[in-house]
Amino acid sequence: MSGAGATTAARLLIRASGEAPPVGTPRVPAREAARRELSKGMYHENDPSPFSRALDHLWTWIGDLLSSASGAAPGGPVGLIVLALIVIALAAALWWRLGTPQGSLRTAADALFDEGPRSTDEHRADAEAHAAAGRWNQAVQERMRAIVRSLEERALLDPRPGRTADEAATEAGRVLPAQATRLRAAAREFDDVTYGGRTAGQSSYLSLLELDLALEAATPQLTGTLRGAAE
Repeated sequence: MSGAGATTAARLLIRASGEAPPVGTPRVPAREAARRELSKGMYHENDPSPFSRALDHLWTWIGDLLSSASGAAPGGPVGLIVLALIVIALAAALWWRLGTPQGSLRTAADALFDEGPRSTDEHRADAEAHAAAGRWNQAVQERMRAIVRSLEERALLDPRPGRTADEAATEAGRVLPAQATRLRAAAREFDDVTYGGRTAGQSSYLSLLELDLALEAATPQLTGTLRGAAE
C-alpha cells in the first residue's frame, strides 16, 4: 500500500468513527468513503486466494476430525490406528470370501449355460478333457453344467434358459434334499471360478465329479406336485 493511500484511508476512518470533529464531511458519507477506499485492490494484494482459504479450512476440518476420533477411540491415537487396521483386515477377509467386485455385480442374466443346448455326455466329455489337461477352472464349469443338464434330462429339473448355478442348486435341492448341501457347495464353486476370479484345483473338480456320480444313483423325493403327477 502507498503512503498516500494509507494516509487517506486513515483520515477517512477517523472521520467515520467520530473520534475527531468532522471537517466538512458528515459521518455517514465519511464511512462510505472509507469503505470505498479500503475496497481498492492495492489494499488486498497480499490477501490469500479463495483456493488457499478453502484449503486452510479443509485442513482445519480434517485436523479437528482426527483429533475428535483419536479422543473417542480407546487408547488415543494408538487406539485409532488399531481400529483402522481392524477395519482393513475385515475388508480383506470379506474380499477373500466373496471374491472380486465383479462377482458381486452379477445378475440373474448370468446363465449357467453360455452356449446352445448340449447333452450331459457332451458336457462330461469336455469336463474330462479339461481335467486331463489340468485346466481345472474349465473342468469345474463343465462338470457343473453336466450335473444340471443331467437333472434336466431326468426330468428332475425343468429345462429353463437363463437359469443360474445357484438357482439350479436350490431347485434340485428340493427334489434331492440329501444332496442339497453338496449342490449349493458345487454352485458356489462354479460361481467362484466363473465370476469371482478364483482358481480351482484338482480337489475342487473331484468334489464335483463325486457329486455327479452320487446324483446319478440318487432317488428323488417327490414333492406334492410330482407325487400327484405320478399317481
